[in-house]
Amino acid sequence: MTARLATDSRKTVIGLPECTVGLFPGGGGTQRLPRLIGYPALELILQGRMVPPAKALELGMVDRLVPEGADLLAEAKQFMKEIIAGEADLKRPEHDFSDVDAVADMARQAVLKATRGREIPAPMLALKAMHEGLKQTLEEGLKTELKYFFQVNRVPECKGTINTFFLKTRTDKPASMLPRDFEPKPVKKIAMLGFGTMGRGIVIDILRYMQVPVVVKDLHEALEPGKAFVGKILQGMADKGRLKGSVEDRLARIVTVSEWTDDFNDVDLVIEAVFEDPALKAEVYGELCSRVGDDCLIASNTSSIPITALSKDVKNPGRFCGAHFFSPVWLMQLLEIIRTDSTMPETVNNLLNFCAAIRKRPVVCNDYPGFVVNAMLFPYMRRSFELVEEGVPILKVDEAITRFGLPVGPIRLCDEVGLDVLHSVFTKSLGQAPPATLDNVVKAGRLGRKKSGKGFFLEDGSVDPEVMPLIPVSDTPKDYEIEEIQSILFRPFVEVGNLLLEKGVVDKPDAVDTGAIWGIGFPPDKGGPMKWSDLTGLTQELYGFDFYKKFGS
Repeated sequence: MTARLATDSRKTVIGLPECTVGLFPGGGGTQRLPRLIGYPALELILQGRMVPPAKALELGMVDRLVPEGADLLAEAKQFMKEIIAGEADLKRPEHDFSDVDAVADMARQAVLKATRGREIPAPMLALKAMHEGLKQTLEEGLKTELKYFFQVNRVPECKGTINTFFLKTRTDKPASMLPRDFEPKPVKKIAMLGFGTMGRGIVIDILRYMQVPVVVKDLHEALEPGKAFVGKILQGMADKGRLKGSVEDRLARIVTVSEWTDDFNDVDLVIEAVFEDPALKAEVYGELCSRVGDDCLIASNTSSIPITALSKDVKNPGRFCGAHFFSPVWLMQLLEIIRTDSTMPETVNNLLNFCAAIRKRPVVCNDYPGFVVNAMLFPYMRRSFELVEEGVPILKVDEAITRFGLPVGPIRLCDEVGLDVLHSVFTKSLGQAPPATLDNVVKAGRLGRKKSGKGFFLEDGSVDPEVMPLIPVSDTPKDYEIEEIQSILFRPFVEVGNLLLEKGVVDKPDAVDTGAIWGIGFPPDKGGPMKWSDLTGLTQELYGFDFYKKFGS
């Protein structure tokens, strides 16, 4: 007879998390846990869910809890004596698995719902091991588990998910990236320039995680709606138990101004998120630098304007860098920190420290058109429109991408973000002619369903028939299989990633993969585009080496 004890502490979590890293529990985990606690084991294993001690005791995963601070070994010896004496109350019910077929089918449907219909090997093979093994003896079930464990260990998704796990671990704590002898600049007051979509989102996270006042400057008519929006989002977090403390106290830390006031005199960090117009930003920097101290950190949230160009309008440009957040800020984890040739190392380190304070996941890069994420995204978007112009149906292009594992297809993404935004990036930021379809649609006043009421899609998700005449389809239309579309569209990710490494924009492929996973939604089981390219042999085909072997991680 075996028994288990656990310390009743907030630090104690119990479970089998292997499915979250592309594997499933070996060593009998898929066979013994269901036999111990019954059908709840399927959900725990498939979700990789860890539970606190009280829940583990309730489920029967452990037999006794030991108070925190008690001698666990002494308690275990005492428990063993009780078991030997027949005095311990060990609950070992016989579980009925006669309806395992129906339960396994429900579990399978739950997994497919969570993965948007994708059959990811780890949970699928774990489920097969449990489904088949629970119809067998334990000895036979262990052999079944071993068979499927070897299978899951060999698939690319396993190696991809493990790579994502290491990326996550590496970027979970930005403060660990700081030099040991670095003393961060105290940030006692922050200023936000611009209270639009991005400014509001950044303020939400500052108020959520930091105890500092925030001076917000924008046009007078933008201030109250902006503050109301911030309050609404924070209240929603509080209602869901995701925010401790008072929403009102947080909102009270916002100081709203429409002019340059003395509130800026003692600001330690300024984040600029005004309209994407270089002339406007130059004017703002000129006024700002006359108001703040020479050591005040200044960061721009621009998504596409070169940071080097913006730095020319900043007094003491060594304190200036890019801080590119992603929308919606309070949901997106990624923060790109972009340095110029003038940016001082301590500026980057101070931004990393700020990144840690607001719990973002950083990617540090040198200045480059589109930085990391958008540098990959724009060629992918262009190629998507080219496929549509070759005759591939819009819905098929989007379906190919969602079946690969991204949350949304490229055409729908453009429609959601705003077609005029992408058009402006191509024409103004990149200095390129936009795809013909995008140009036609924007000139027709279709800026996206959420923005102007018209874009590529109707409210029910179907393609708007009125947009079809705006697509200059080739005289010799082509069509491709889903896998071919995926290959065509993800090749630019890899080519741009290689270019970023060659030009020294980033030092290692893990920066590219981190940006793609947490900035674009690249599927974690692929490990990021660079790891995916290595695993599928595409890197060898294109360049004759593997990214992670040549550049390290």
